[in-house]
This record gives sequence, C-alpha cells and structure tokens, in this order.
Amino acid sequence: MNEDFSDVQAWASALMAQLRPAERRRVNRAVAVELRRSQGQRIAAQQNPDGTPYAPRRAKKNLRGKVGAIRRRMFTRLRTARYLRIQASETEAIVGYSGAVARIALVHQEGRTDRPAPGQKQVRYPRRKLFGFTQQERDNVLDTLARHLAGHGL
Repeated sequence: MNEDFSDVQAWASALMAQLRPAERRRVNRAVAVELRRSQGQRIAAQQNPDGTPYAPRRAKKNLRGKVGAIRRRMFTRLRTARYLRIQASETEAIVGYSGAVARIALVHQEGRTDRPAPGQKQVRYPRRKLFGFTQQERDNVLDTLARHLAGHGL
C-alpha cells in the first residue's frame, strides 16, 4: 500500500484550486479532524496500521509479591486531542505531536532506545507504529473530500 497521499493529492488539487482559501482551510481541517479521530481509535485498539497488535509491554519483576496491580493500556493520553494536535492551512492538513510528547511517540514509532526516567538504564522499545494510514483511513479522507466538494457543486 502507498504510505503517502500523493495519489489523493493529485486527484484533489485541481478541485481544491477552485475553492477560496477559507474553504480550502475548512476542507483541510475536516480532513485533519477525521484523521485524528481514526488514528486515535486505532491507537486505542492497540493496533499497528497493518492490523497487527502492538508488542506487549515488558513484564515487570514482581519482587514484593503484590497481586492485582492495575496497569493502563498504552498511550491512553497520547491519543487525546490535547496531545494529538491538528493544524490546517489552505495548503495542508497536519496531524501530529509536538514537544516532549513527540519524542516519546517517535521512540515508539521507530523502535529506538530511551531512558524511561532520568538515572535509569537505556531500554530498547519495540516498534509500535502510532502513525500510519490504513486503507479505511484513505477511503475516509476521500469520502470527506468528496462530501465537501460535492456541497460546492464541484
């Protein structure tokens, strides 16, 4: 599957050029919101874009014998709108992270090594693709574009 949206861009660029800049910004914002929603749902389902489940967390050593420790699912906060930000202009729609959260997301996205906390040993994190496009997401973007452009008679 094609990882980028170059074919979608080629299809929509001529139609988008006929819209006013404010309308293009509105369309790009709708696309960005749709992508943030679908990426957040996929992250909540703990799945890579190809449908495989995320690599599980490494089991901690149970030195005290505590039973019933509750652990949250991975990336519960990273998928919220506070961290998974969108930007829309008349030329592009961006969905992503910024700051320290972006560094954490990149470590998991690419499977890099990082320190979990200052003073701890380096840990190699398994690759967990937070960003990527499924065929369903590509179809949703095309539907969003088509719906908006059809409302303008294009």
